[in-house]
Amino acid sequence: MANWSDPRTGAAPYAAAGARTEARDAGLRSYMLSVYNYMLSGVLLTAIIAMVFAKSSLIGLLVQQTARGYSPSMLGWIVTLSPLAIVFAMSFGQNRMSEGTLKALFFAYAGLLGASLSTIFLTYTDTSIAQVFFGTAAGFGALSLYGYTTKKDLSGFGTFLIMGLVGLIVASIVNLFLQSSVMNLVISVIGVLIFAGLTAYDTQKIKSMYAYVGGTDMQGKAVIMGALTLYLDFINMFLFLLRLFGSSRD
Repeated sequence: MANWSDPRTGAAPYAAAGARTEARDAGLRSYMLSVYNYMLSGVLLTAIIAMVFAKSSLIGLLVQQTARGYSPSMLGWIVTLSPLAIVFAMSFGQNRMSEGTLKALFFAYAGLLGASLSTIFLTYTDTSIAQVFFGTAAGFGALSLYGYTTKKDLSGFGTFLIMGLVGLIVASIVNLFLQSSVMNLVISVIGVLIFAGLTAYDTQKIKSMYAYVGGTDMQGKAVIMGALTLYLDFINMFLFLLRLFGSSRD
């Protein structure tokens, strides 16, 4: 019979539990690092392609100059709308697609969006674009870190943000017809706040997802979809900040 006073008695279960906790923590860190690596790769691909198009004659394939400025060409409309189709395909078809297919679509999305965003160099100065980009990166990093480390449940906050996002989309569509500068300013401010909040919320949600997908065949897919989510938060926050603080070329 085991000696109840022996300090080694019962140590194995505690040691095993500690080992499991350490393994889970290591797995979570690896999982989140993969999410951030893919997200960062997507952002860098978008930035590189945007600059390549903007600083070469390739941008002429996407826009045409008119008396009122620049307007998208037929190819420009295709490049602008294709990323939306890819996001829908990934969101609704992720369970049927392989991990490799999701990766290919993610980088295709980042590349096409880069070509589409090259037109911002026609509107804003290079310096202001760079300043806003790095400012967005700093803010995104802080917000994502908060979402990763906070013990507060952000799920209720996330529901409010998603409702706000729907309202923001509706307001943006309405302003396409109104062309109100005041409404455009309000939309930009609210857009920054919504995507700042979504960055923290989505980070916590992606982190919590590991409890369900960690060590399963779904982990790789979850990494890609998590990277896409944070990528969209970053890009949208950048664009709204650019509308607020970007210096016009005019």
